[in-house]
Amino acid sequence: MRVGLDVSAVPAQPAGAGRYIVELAHRLPGHVATNLFTRSTDTERWREIAPGAQLSGRAPSNRALRLLYEREILGRSEAMKSVDVWHSPHYTMPHHSSRPTVVTIHDLTFFTNPEWHESSKVRYFRQAIRFAAKHADVLICVSDFTARLLADTVPTLAPIVVAPHGVDLQRFSTSGIDDEVLFAQSGLSTTTPYVLFVGTLEPRKGLDVLLHAFAELARDNDDIELWIAGQAGWGEGSFTSLLERHPVRNRIRKLGFVSDELLPALLRGAEVVAYPSRGEGFGLPVLEAMAVGASVVTSAKTVMAEIAGSVAHYAAPGDAGELAQALADALAEPPRSRKARMTAARLRAQQFTWEASVAQHLEAYRIAQG
Repeated sequence: MRVGLDVSAVPAQPAGAGRYIVELAHRLPGHVATNLFTRSTDTERWREIAPGAQLSGRAPSNRALRLLYEREILGRSEAMKSVDVWHSPHYTMPHHSSRPTVVTIHDLTFFTNPEWHESSKVRYFRQAIRFAAKHADVLICVSDFTARLLADTVPTLAPIVVAPHGVDLQRFSTSGIDDEVLFAQSGLSTTTPYVLFVGTLEPRKGLDVLLHAFAELARDNDDIELWIAGQAGWGEGSFTSLLERHPVRNRIRKLGFVSDELLPALLRGAEVVAYPSRGEGFGLPVLEAMAVGASVVTSAKTVMAEIAGSVAHYAAPGDAGELAQALADALAEPPRSRKARMTAARLRAQQFTWEASVAQHLEAYRIAQG
């Protein structure tokens, strides 16, 4: 079997769904012949990520043209004809596909919470998801949570395969001998206690709630800081406005997009990792924090609770008071209890590997091929 994987939507600094596609592209060639469909200006990056894959750099660099090319031309292209199964890993798919096609659905927030997205994206991705649900040969969902929501939200003809994301347990380990060096190179102190957020800066991540909760937490903790790691996303302006007016702005540090090397060190060094997102399809930062044994505070009754189970502290989504209390509880946890939670978090994270995810993808490809 030869699989075609469309990686043309992945930005230069991948996060979330982009990270998933990178990990899949890196590992697939070790299991099956793989063709990567890239942007015309982006082939060198993918040659480094997936040296065992064949590359086809035909996708336009312009986003609108790329989506139009996928919808109208890609399905009849030589890239499509050269494979046995095509995988579109980000909601959309060719409208004239000449090969069995698998589509990944990450979440249903374009339907359930359109206010979390630009209105143009809501219209486009609602149409794309409806089309995929009707015309794809297999749909991959990244969690049971997403699979249930898909079945409840969109009439679906294709079979659904659940393939949870994974974590690199070697990179995200509980010990890091180079952490002090990495901190120093980034101008950071290993002696400063901090609450860490990792994620794209956009409305659904709950950063507004985190800022309000941190103001309350800071009143009772004189030296704790809030470190925010992630690149700007849609709607960042409201977060920036809140940050500028924050009563302890001098104790909040924006780190921007952090390197693959620094991220595990930041997670290991945090007193607490806070991920108060209002809703996700998976919530990869929670899993990565668990893998390093970090103390995690996240949102109850979301997919993050499905991932973390009993090893995390929880607050109701959007409730700053509950979040402040959960952060305070995590900070005050006795050392013995914290160590037990750290061990349990690592053990639970070991249930989620990229190897297991790839195995589920291969099963989806086999089903699609028939």
